[in-house]
Amino acid sequence: MPEMLHFERWDVLVVGGGAAGIGAAVAAARNGARVLLVDAGPMVGGELVSGIPVDGCLSSRGEWVVGGVCRDLFDECDRLGGYIGPINDYRSLHVVAVDPEIMKIAVLNVLQQAGVVLRLYSYADQVVMDGPRVRGVVVVNKGRRTLVEAGTVIDASGDGDVAVAAGVPFEKGDAAQGELQPVTLMFRMVGVDGERLLRFVRDNPENAGLGEYEGIGLSRAECAAALYRQGLPKVFLVSDGPVMRDAMARGALHRSSMMGITPTSMQRREVSVNTTRVGHLDATDTERLSQALPDLVKQVWECAGFLKSSVPGFEDAVFSGLAPRIGIRETRRILCDVVLGDDDVAEARKREDGIAKGAHEIDVHLAGTGHMRRPIRDGGSYDIPYGMLLARGVPNLLVVGRCMSASRVAHSSARVMGTCLAMGQAAGTAAAIVASANDAISDLRQVHVGRLRETLRAQGAVLEGTR
Repeated sequence: MPEMLHFERWDVLVVGGGAAGIGAAVAAARNGARVLLVDAGPMVGGELVSGIPVDGCLSSRGEWVVGGVCRDLFDECDRLGGYIGPINDYRSLHVVAVDPEIMKIAVLNVLQQAGVVLRLYSYADQVVMDGPRVRGVVVVNKGRRTLVEAGTVIDASGDGDVAVAAGVPFEKGDAAQGELQPVTLMFRMVGVDGERLLRFVRDNPENAGLGEYEGIGLSRAECAAALYRQGLPKVFLVSDGPVMRDAMARGALHRSSMMGITPTSMQRREVSVNTTRVGHLDATDTERLSQALPDLVKQVWECAGFLKSSVPGFEDAVFSGLAPRIGIRETRRILCDVVLGDDDVAEARKREDGIAKGAHEIDVHLAGTGHMRRPIRDGGSYDIPYGMLLARGVPNLLVVGRCMSASRVAHSSARVMGTCLAMGQAAGTAAAIVASANDAISDLRQVHVGRLRETLRAQGAVLEGTR
């Protein structure tokens, strides 16, 4: 007997509960829309709760370029005792470190306070069109299929599932070579002697990526000394440094371009580690992605042993946790009215229709030890234009987050969580403006960008005043 199809109606449907989806859902609800946030997993937060630091909130110059919902999440983490804050890695980044276990609570608190309705263990199975418009999305969970109709749908799925089903064109990876950035699995270790780790880097700076942003104005050795004085165990070991190079040569460590170590809890003396990788994998292939998990876990365990045996400060450390999901850097890039280009990012281009900012370096991970990295001009920031959110040919569909409309190089910068939160907030605000017009056939392209920018500024977004 065919399963009954249920019906619901919302002002805004957000598909995907990662950083971009959270920014979108919170902003739409705060601006008066009835919002349903759907996620296929058991927990919202995406990479926010993986242990990786939040990149893209500050430029290489140390200027905050993201505010609003992002800062509200940090404030809630701080209230709960899980906020470490901005850290200069004395390489080219200022990252924001948080306790991922506290962030899990903070995300839920901020969503609840905004009035977002959450539906977990549910996935977007089918898109129902009404001419060029998305009428709704069939959401499937245990024993129930629901056609969720919405005035505006926001695709924050990471892979652009809704947009692709709606017929929006897309690109994937490096079309010429068929290459996609490798996937990774974050892990954490507790009981780390941060001072000893930093002393090791200070005394052996050739092992760390340091001084890459020339605006720092310090030598590698001087950067290592400044990192030690800062006192927070944020260390970026590099594959051509003696420690990693020798371990890979003797087969004690998988091949990787780097090992990013970031504090997650000062009380527990805990750090996260970003280094594992499986390449030559299309993460939209669920079977292949699933098969990668055992390989990633093997690398995690191998790396934990390497750290204990070879990196000062980890002698008494203990493995303490895995990220809740595989980290995916790149799959589909949905083509919207505007495509963020290489030069937009590299040259720190500003725009009158900017609705968010990005500032993370150009950062394309390659197979093995390959890695293409380049700072933004003058360590500054670039603007995300409103047209970058508007799915081509669909008047009521916005696209945000990892599946954003960008060239591959530009995407490698804008895909990070700070930028995704900011573009999500802009999308949610635009959707709420449309909902407030009470026009069933309204077009997101009719939103006055000046009004959108004014609302975003009033709610803490950073749109001007940065280099």
